[in-house]
Amino acid sequence: MAAARASQVSGSGRFGGSVRAVGRALHFPVTGAARGIRKATHAQGAGESGLGKLIELHAVNGAGDVMITVALASTVFFSVPTDEARGRVALYLAITMAPFTVLAPVIGPLLDRLPHGRRAAMAGAMLARALLALVLSGAVVTGSLELYPAALGVLVSSKAYGVVRSAVVPRLLPPRLSLVKANSRVTLGGLLATGVAAPVAGGLHALGERWPLYGAFVIFIAGTFLSFTLPPKVDSAKGEDTALLAADEEHLHGPHRKALKRPGLRTVGPAVTHALGANAALRCLTGFLIFFLAFLLREHPMTGQSGAASLGLVAVAAGAGNALGTAVGAWLRSRAPEIIIVTVLAVVLGTAITAAIFFGAFLVACLAAVAGFAQALAKLSLDALIQRDVPELVRTSAFARSETLLQMSWVFGGAVGIVMPLNGTVGLWVAAAIVAAGWLTTLRGLLASARHGGASKARVA
Repeated sequence: MAAARASQVSGSGRFGGSVRAVGRALHFPVTGAARGIRKATHAQGAGESGLGKLIELHAVNGAGDVMITVALASTVFFSVPTDEARGRVALYLAITMAPFTVLAPVIGPLLDRLPHGRRAAMAGAMLARALLALVLSGAVVTGSLELYPAALGVLVSSKAYGVVRSAVVPRLLPPRLSLVKANSRVTLGGLLATGVAAPVAGGLHALGERWPLYGAFVIFIAGTFLSFTLPPKVDSAKGEDTALLAADEEHLHGPHRKALKRPGLRTVGPAVTHALGANAALRCLTGFLIFFLAFLLREHPMTGQSGAASLGLVAVAAGAGNALGTAVGAWLRSRAPEIIIVTVLAVVLGTAITAAIFFGAFLVACLAAVAGFAQALAKLSLDALIQRDVPELVRTSAFARSETLLQMSWVFGGAVGIVMPLNGTVGLWVAAAIVAAGWLTTLRGLLASARHGGASKARVA
């Protein structure tokens, strides 16, 4: 009797052990991937400083945004076929400017007045997009007028989140990471999440137009709660000084110091202004190439390919370059953002001139890839300079206004691309001229800033 009971217990134990083993085998891919992601985001002190949590939050942000983008891809708001009239494309450019007209004069100063509410501001931007996703879920089916204001509200909320996120990075910076590297790691986390979420969004869209928006709602609700898991020091200004930085020594130490009671955006120093000018040239080039090549490749596709395939190849090259630029920034050890900007601009200029002289499909794709690479790396460097040199009191306004200027540069470049004659050689010479203007007007100032040791102010907030 005892032997029979022991046999039953032994059999039950073996069965239970088998069930647990199967459970562990099924559970490991999820837990293993989660541990791997957590290990990557928390490396080099990012876990202790809180930067790892910000990387994860930005990944959630990217996944939610791509869900909404996929849902709206077939609507009039984002649909810009290259075979439509140029006036329709110009209308799209005007629409893209709308969020920035709100961002610069309203959102930036508002966030400047809430230095202790950054987690709440990020959570609010997430919650706003979650609610707007529900509004859009009805509008995409019925085509009602709510589509336009809701979509613009999503763009405004997304940019507001981006402004606050950029201002938060310096407070979570680990001692072993430079600002460029920290920014690129955050951006790379968003890109990877976008790449993973895009096919999921496509699968949901196959079930129905509303489903990606339902997915976005769930993701942004999770992001709302995740925002409050950031360290409390995100909201605290304890231990930080408000610096008065000026474009010249007279305003820093001279008799005008007392007159400047509140640090302003005109007193950010030459490094930021020159870096912004260089980035504006790159953003103008990007806008120009997008719209010029869209029309050019439709009329004169690459050899042996359709217009759509030709444009797709250039778009893939630009996207790969942008991702590579972000990845390089994540591993870059340089602490001189000015040198990075000067270098990438010179590389783009050389590539544009080469492509203009020896115009061809391969060189056009190379130019798109190099431009994407340079834009990603230069923008990371600009963010690092703003975080380094701009006073905490007006930093969010600096980010908002810099984003506005960069978007205006993109729109200007796109407008030039729309009206240009469809001649590839002439168009690429114009592209080279755009980059040359930005490089030559900022080269001297950026090199001077690098020589004077801007890194000594890297921790000033």
